[in-house]
Amino acid sequence: MPNIKSAKKRVKVIKKKTLRNNIQRSILRTSVRKFKEAFANKASNIDEVFKDAMKAVDRAVSKKVLHRNTAARIKSKLAKKHNKRVSE
Repeated sequence: MPNIKSAKKRVKVIKKKTLRNNIQRSILRTSVRKFKEAFANKASNIDEVFKDAMKAVDRAVSKKVLHRNTAARIKSKLAKKHNKRVSE
């Protein structure tokens, strides 16, 4: 446990930021998982779920939870699946 006042504050701030990041990461993973499930089940609402997943990825990048190149890779994979389903 830190003894210096500023170090104690940093511990508090980091704890809050970690919680916020974990929430964002959870939202991201849930939306991507929902899209993958919709894709596998050939759901009719795949466009809506795809849009939600893309928003979640963009939001994670804007909150600095995800690196932009990682986000681009995720979005590319999702778009490829989405286009495959739409073209069928």
